[in-house]
Amino acid sequence: MDPRRWRLDGQLAVVTGGSAGIGRAIARELAGFGADLLLVGRDADALDEVREEIADLFPDRGLHTHVADLADGTARGALLDRIEDLGEGPHILVNNAGGNLPRAATDYAEDEYRGIFELNVFAAFELCRQLHPLLARHGAASIVNVGSVSGITHVRTGAPYGMSKAAMHQMTRNLAAEWAGDGIRVNAVAPWYIRTRRTSGALADPDYLDEVLDRTPLGRIGEPEEVAAAVAFLCLPAAAYITGECIAVDGGFLRYGF
Repeated sequence: MDPRRWRLDGQLAVVTGGSAGIGRAIARELAGFGADLLLVGRDADALDEVREEIADLFPDRGLHTHVADLADGTARGALLDRIEDLGEGPHILVNNAGGNLPRAATDYAEDEYRGIFELNVFAAFELCRQLHPLLARHGAASIVNVGSVSGITHVRTGAPYGMSKAAMHQMTRNLAAEWAGDGIRVNAVAPWYIRTRRTSGALADPDYLDEVLDRTPLGRIGEPEEVAAAVAFLCLPAAAYITGECIAVDGGFLRYGF
């Protein structure tokens, strides 16, 4: 076995939404496999905290942070400038940044559901497009989009969120086919309930938690590290023949039967 198939040494990974939750776990996981990191988020203090944590664990990694609201086009342009300043450009892009406003379909204001699409879909699509030439120059690069089971089946997240994640999954398939010849693999993961600050409010309701666990064959809530492991695998050379896939990290939720 060639151990290099399971390493990311010398590769730069851009991780959006990298300051907390799943993004933070993805950053640690990729660093553990040898990747250097550029972490993007809206909270400068939280980004610094993650950088310090990873620096303590992996002192030999190159670690960079960039503060940006990726729903803003100007901010995305500034991020591209920052990436170009780092040298040969990234080998890996993880589109993890996202947001939601769960409510009934008829209760959304137009700017609210458009805002969900701007961050969850359009920002990711623009980053993919803007970074395409930098990723392609390596001849072997990877994009992983963090989608959701709500993009595959109905869950109680609100229609715009599910719609946006379904669009992200389809973007994954389209770009995978279009960019395969450029040496860029494009995949996605689709988590179910993962134990993060964002989900803590809903899961604090014991009746709701019981409903969630009843629909989850493994009978527990997932951990951010379990999503991160799937993301990291898709980035590894060992996954070089996998593209256009959406891997559910859901404890069997999507396979639930009676």
